[in-house]
Amino acid sequence: MDRYQKVEKPKPESPINENEIRITSQGAIRNYINYAIALLQDKHVKEIVLKAMGQAISKTVAIAEILKKRIPRLHQDTSISSVSITDVWEPIEEGLVPVEMTRHVSMISITLSTRELNKNSVGYQAPHYAEQPKPQYHYQQQQPPKQGRIPYNAVNEGIHMAKVGVVVEAEGGGGVGAGVAMEIIK
Repeated sequence: MDRYQKVEKPKPESPINENEIRITSQGAIRNYINYAIALLQDKHVKEIVLKAMGQAISKTVAIAEILKKRIPRLHQDTSISSVSITDVWEPIEEGLVPVEMTRHVSMISITLSTRELNKNSVGYQAPHYAEQPKPQYHYQQQQPPKQGRIPYNAVNEGIHMAKVGVVVEAEGGGGVGAGVAMEIIK
């Protein structure tokens, strides 16, 4: 494909509804969450639709779960589909023909609503009612009191320690020689 260049097609401009949020893989999760909360609480929109394609799908699911935790009693309806995208590649060199490649990209659409949605829908999820808060368990690991370091006793392990020293002695012509003396301690 190094002898081809991709032809950039203009994207069809489809209008985006006020309650629709299109998630991309580059956008920050907190920005999407803040915008969705502003729509639901400040502008009193009854439902929002999160839409994503390809690699942004997992981010969209995470955003929906965070929103359901932050705003109680949200109904959810999820639908998945795919879209075919055809890329056109034109040759850089003469004698080659243009190449069209079609790829299938997954899509997800998550509708979050303060009103009840169609319960018969395959992707419907009822809200988690937070009327009775779950008990919070705080586990604290008990640590033994800190003590000084216990010396390692190698003798009990069947290992003998050695006392090493350096011996310096004078030799017969005024020169100095050095040696190592070692004594085994049992």
